Amino acid sequence: MRKLLLLALSYCLSISLWAQPNFSLQINPLDFNGLGGLQSFAWGKAEGKWLLIGGRTDGLHRRQPFASFDPAGNNTQLIVFDPATQQIWSNTLGDLPTALQEQLSATNIEFFQENNHLFLVGGYGYSPTNGDHTTFPLLTRLSVSNVINAIINNQDIAPFFHYVEDDFFAVTGGQLEKLNDTFYLVGGQKFEGRYNPMGPDHGPGFFQEYTNAIRKFTLSFADNTLAASNLEEIKDTVNLHRRDYNMLPQIFPNGTMGYTAFSGVFQYDADVPFLNSVDIFADDYEVNNDFAQFYNHYHCAKNAFFSTEAQEMYNLFYGGIAQYYDSLGVMIQDDEVPFVKTVACVSRDAQGVMKEYKMAVEMPDYIGASAEFIPAENLPVFENGVIQYDLLPDTAFLGYIYGGIIPSSKNIFWNNEGDLSDAENRIFTVTLIKDSTTGFAQLNPQSIADLRMQIFPNPADRQLHVTFSLNYLDNLTFQLIDLRGNTVFEQKYSADQLKLGNNSFGYNLSEMDYGKVFIATVFSQKDSITQKLIINP
Repeated sequence: MRKLLLLALSYCLSISLWAQPNFSLQINPLDFNGLGGLQSFAWGKAEGKWLLIGGRTDGLHRRQPFASFDPAGNNTQLIVFDPATQQIWSNTLGDLPTALQEQLSATNIEFFQENNHLFLVGGYGYSPTNGDHTTFPLLTRLSVSNVINAIINNQDIAPFFHYVEDDFFAVTGGQLEKLNDTFYLVGGQKFEGRYNPMGPDHGPGFFQEYTNAIRKFTLSFADNTLAASNLEEIKDTVNLHRRDYNMLPQIFPNGTMGYTAFSGVFQYDADVPFLNSVDIFADDYEVNNDFAQFYNHYHCAKNAFFSTEAQEMYNLFYGGIAQYYDSLGVMIQDDEVPFVKTVACVSRDAQGVMKEYKMAVEMPDYIGASAEFIPAENLPVFENGVIQYDLLPDTAFLGYIYGGIIPSSKNIFWNNEGDLSDAENRIFTVTLIKDSTTGFAQLNPQSIADLRMQIFPNPADRQLHVTFSLNYLDNLTFQLIDLRGNTVFEQKYSADQLKLGNNSFGYNLSEMDYGKVFIATVFSQKDSITQKLIINP
């Protein structure tokens, strides 16, 4: 035990010397709550005003099929908000074609804004036309400033919307971005019917199909007609099998621009999030298994910076839902994947090494999931939207966090009866302070460790499954240690019993004391991973 503690201490001392984000954040509520709650929505911006589209006005979807994604919770208005004057305007969707009305009241629409045009893809919700819930096969283009002005002046909005219909765009829970002249629709799923936690063949049943793909396409607009062409799909049924994740624009170490898809759900062999990330370039993609993201696994408010001087990328994630969270310096794994308050930064240095840091500030509540970060006006940005960190003043107002889901407690999914969460109506301002002497970020050592362990289920019953990823072969030991420091379970593995990449083992805990807390550890001669494990009573 003493050797293990010394090994862990030595490792922590070595990584504490690495560079870390030299800034802090302040998150404060805006003195205004008249906008109403909204989550999983799309947004555009023009002349300082926000255009809010789709999403839901209630909280986390219920588990009962008859009540899940109730149409009564659809946002069926287009909402305009001016944060400077705190004025609100709205308009119904009634003047638009039926297909547009249905898509624009959907949840989890993929969206991307370029100059004054906002592009919307897919989304999931109830379709009166189909008589059931569906993923809408539409790509819509709209003029943001024209729609905003029409809503403010109570004018017809229909002339400013154009759409094309194709099952290629029937995707929800993915991300939409653009590189050069090509759009990238990454990940997500097609879901038909009502959500049912018992599976597709129980009760009303449903159809669910992950895209497992990067879908690429181009758009043209002529003679008042929108057209999609060059439809292409890059499949990867393992690494692109993710939805409800975060994707941010990047400037990579060689200076090229692209995107990184962070975490998301679900892995094939367990209902737990991905820990790795995927870098997306103009003509290719690359899976990064040398990094693991333990915080902020689901879609949440986020933004990205790049420092030309330091040649470092900073990706910030604000709250949300995650399988892991930090408690007094100890990594806690919770396979119920709770709401968290964690604000984290994932950096990428000039050598391409990625590291995860827990920022000192936390979200004011268990919020951030399905929220959006709406940037302030006149921020210095690169052409792909990444903020130019070096051009920010020492104290910089970055923008707003609005909406999302607010739960009554961090674990509500498995007992959600419809009244344990709501759509968040508060708006928070985010300010960055450079060269901060307080509030430094704390490196998560597991994010850069050569060993990466996941335990499931946790809390555990009689059967326990442990997976860990190896970048090298060495003799390993798996231990369970009680809170008095006694080793209560141990399994040793020689290097020839293991393989590079993912390793998975099952253990029978029938002889263990139930209703207790243990420390689970995998360690080699040079590395160790430690997590808390609860054995159910």
